Amino acid sequence: MRRISMVGGVLGGVLLLAACGGGGTGGGAGAGGPVRGGGSSPAAPKASAAVLSIEPGDGAQDVAPGAVKVSVATGKLTGVTVTDQDGRPVEGAIAADSLSWVPATGGLAVGATYRVNAEAADADGVATTATSTFTTLVPKRTAKVEDNVVTGDSFGVGMIISVDFGVKVKNKEAVERAVVVEASDGTQVKGHWFENDTRLDLRPAEYWKPGTTVQVHLRTKSVELAPGVYGATQRDEHFTIARSRISEVDARTHQMVVKEDGKPDQTIPIVAGTNDNPSWNGTMTISAKSRMEKMTSEGQTNLKGPGYEAMEPHAMRLTSSGTYLHGNPQAAGSVGRANISHGCIGMVDTPQGDENSTAGKVYAASKIGDVVIVRNSVKQEPLDPSNGLSGWTVPWSQW
Repeated sequence: MRRISMVGGVLGGVLLLAACGGGGTGGGAGAGGPVRGGGSSPAAPKASAAVLSIEPGDGAQDVAPGAVKVSVATGKLTGVTVTDQDGRPVEGAIAADSLSWVPATGGLAVGATYRVNAEAADADGVATTATSTFTTLVPKRTAKVEDNVVTGDSFGVGMIISVDFGVKVKNKEAVERAVVVEASDGTQVKGHWFENDTRLDLRPAEYWKPGTTVQVHLRTKSVELAPGVYGATQRDEHFTIARSRISEVDARTHQMVVKEDGKPDQTIPIVAGTNDNPSWNGTMTISAKSRMEKMTSEGQTNLKGPGYEAMEPHAMRLTSSGTYLHGNPQAAGSVGRANISHGCIGMVDTPQGDENSTAGKVYAASKIGDVVIVRNSVKQEPLDPSNGLSGWTVPWSQW
């Protein structure tokens, strides 16, 4: 009997403890509930009124690199992070109104996977987030983009940057954003399309100022040049502008006046093209130099008289159609008196090219980008600005 009484006492104790902690209808339980729980259940967090949109949507495949955009309605973007499969960040910028974000030109590559993390807040500062993971397309064809810049070199004040795309460019605006030219003095540079939209030449309104540093950023990788054709070039280049050297040729007087910064004008007797095969009139730019150059009439149109083929010394190319400023071993008795060439501007030289000859000295002093202006030739046909680096013939208003 004693043992039964002890068990009953224990059971009673258990029941008492359970009643005290259970929050029942007794006065003790009612008093303890609000103290421990803080009254009624806490309210749910307020939802943000900002609505984020990420294009493309999560899981999208074969996405064009230029089709990526993050935007927000009823709010402002506070942060956007885009990373590739290796965790490398993609350059981009939130718009000034904080309503959208787009990647930098060439920022996204083809054939890659990206993850977008976006954040926004509404007018009350309540935040919201969104994510998306997508894969860009693998192009069926790519095109290597080339230009005439040799990084680290110095060029003349007439230097025109010429970019060859190898295909007829359809998306000109996107491509123009992908080719960026920056001058150290803030000079504005614009581009002009040539050769059936396969070539973009870029220059300032006036000749470059000597000493200017120019940077060229080719960001054509993953930019769609034409339907289904994407660029494959991502390169930074730079060059400097040398002294100003401008040569003015008068085909009628058979003289060339060279004007170089800091030096007296130099007058050099020359020969130009004959009346049957006259020189081009206009502003041309030295685009290449060659110690010896094979010159031939093959492929030339409108040539009068017999054809020719010769190795000529100290050649400086002025047009892609075959006009040069060069040493002419046949010119010794004609310079300053007559025009005897097939259109080139010739100076006294030897067949092998004498470094101390008139042509040899001009060659040594000249740079790619130097300007050569020809006047008073009998040729009536205008010089095509795409013929070599002859874009200076186009007024800036039409460039």
